[in-house]
Amino acid sequence: MPKRQTYTVTFWGTRGSIPTPGSHTARYGGNTPCVTVQRADGRVVILDAGTGIRALGLELVERQNGAVNAEILLSHAHWDHIQGLPHFKPFFAAGNAVRIWGPRQGTTSLEAILRQQMDPAVFPVPLDALSAQLTVQQVEAGEFTVGEFRVRAMRLRHPGTTLGFRLTPVAGGPSMAYVTDNELGTGGRYDTPASWRKDFTTFLEGVDLLIHDAMYTPQELETHRGWGHSTFVEAVAVAAEAGAHRLVLFHHEPEHGDAAIDDMLTQARRQAKAEGLPTEVLAAQEGKTLTL
Repeated sequence: MPKRQTYTVTFWGTRGSIPTPGSHTARYGGNTPCVTVQRADGRVVILDAGTGIRALGLELVERQNGAVNAEILLSHAHWDHIQGLPHFKPFFAAGNAVRIWGPRQGTTSLEAILRQQMDPAVFPVPLDALSAQLTVQQVEAGEFTVGEFRVRAMRLRHPGTTLGFRLTPVAGGPSMAYVTDNELGTGGRYDTPASWRKDFTTFLEGVDLLIHDAMYTPQELETHRGWGHSTFVEAVAVAAEAGAHRLVLFHHEPEHGDAAIDDMLTQARRQAKAEGLPTEVLAAQEGKTLTL
């Protein structure tokens, strides 16, 4: 029987929509989404490229002995999930190799979107001027392999084409799911089947670590239905349905400071305890590393 492979999950950006630097967000972080998944001495897999990817890029260049080889999985191309890409330092050194995986948006290819993002009209360095070897791999819902991980992708309930990812080491071991920008409740018109909720719970079944959108309080959701996000109450409920062992509340609302997130976390833990759930509940915190 193959040995179970351990790996780390590190949060480089935890905020949704727009960066929120300042003393009021110092503990949970103000950078937009970026999470790394990596086995010891393995190739780094990066989930989303919000502003958190800038600090990650600096560290990769500093600690890497030789060339940087990175895999970036984009959940979708909304601004807060790609805005750090032009500032990813490994792009600017020959010998480095970066492969970006993600979905098309309508009839527009992922590569076309990334080129538009770095068009001279809005950014001084075009995509073709990067020194590193860059590959763009377009993906859809389904299964594929990225580095040392087997990836399952599923369409989420969010405007545009947005994917959730479940990663498991190819050699076996605990699994983790990255589900940002996902509306669990009613509201919005999404191109998903009537069986979506059941399919989604099956997709997450037994996952060891679930990182899930928990942007709103129940009160805030009332004026944000159809925006493609969930409450912490809904995140706890779906973690319970799926039998997730650990839940991390993610994609923090820009107007929520540390104190507000503390309060949401307290309520979420109280909810999990009241329902007798074995699920451990955390709030995503920039700089935090979890080991699976």
